Amino acid sequence: MIPKISFLDLRDLDDEIKLIELLQVFCQQYKKTVEVFFDQASPGQPRVRNYGRVKARFIHSHQQADAAIEHRILQLGKGITNWCVVSSDRRIQTVARAVRAKFLSSEAFANQLEWILNKPSEKPDTNERNGLSENDLDEWLQLFDSGKNL
Repeated sequence: MIPKISFLDLRDLDDEIKLIELLQVFCQQYKKTVEVFFDQASPGQPRVRNYGRVKARFIHSHQQADAAIEHRILQLGKGITNWCVVSSDRRIQTVARAVRAKFLSSEAFANQLEWILNKPSEKPDTNERNGLSENDLDEWLQLFDSGKNL
């Protein structure tokens, strides 16, 4: 996936974290959860880490991410029909098709992720901060200011 996204580079030491951050934006935007698999995990690195709605699976050198993805698809079996498997690997697409999962090529999903980033965002209401109205904010400030003398 990383080489398919124009502004990510496999030579970048933070490439995996940058992809995870991009996936977090996707998950927030579409209220989805994602599992992402990475090859060549560093020794001592946890095999699975949760980043909010993104679950990152780090595959150590004795196995490849594609094999781990295939295993995960087969593990989920027929219950995967509401999942979408993202991979350009034909074997993974065949396995996904066999359990009736939707699938999307890495290139197509990368285009979708880049579109999300380039999409104009809605401007926040300047009268509200973190869901608080001006009156709510003033009330909380007064409450905390009054507590200074306690």
